[in-house]
Amino acid sequence: MTKKEIVKDISDATGLTQLKTKEVVQKTFDAIVETLLAEGRIELRNFGVFEVKRRKARKARNPRTGERVDVGPKSVVTFKPGKEMEEKIRQLDAEAEMATVGASTGNAANPS
Repeated sequence: MTKKEIVKDISDATGLTQLKTKEVVQKTFDAIVETLLAEGRIELRNFGVFEVKRRKARKARNPRTGERVDVGPKSVVTFKPGKEMEEKIRQLDAEAEMATVGASTGNAANPS
């Protein structure tokens, strides 16, 4: 899903114009980035935690040549989903597993 599709879905659900919705979505993304830069962490209840972590320098290998290369330290953003998101993803896994088992035994679950 793209930002454009997110904007359209929210616009349709709220009745706001796509232009206004795009502005709100972009301001939300900007606020997340600004908070990460300033504080290094942002916790969104029932969604998850974004956090800036520092990776140490390491030795790596160029897959094309096999040559060893040094990779310097760098900052990366990590995301840990919240409990509510984790539960919904687990439900998705359980539903997919049930559909697979049902299809293999000839008792496919109702797809609606």
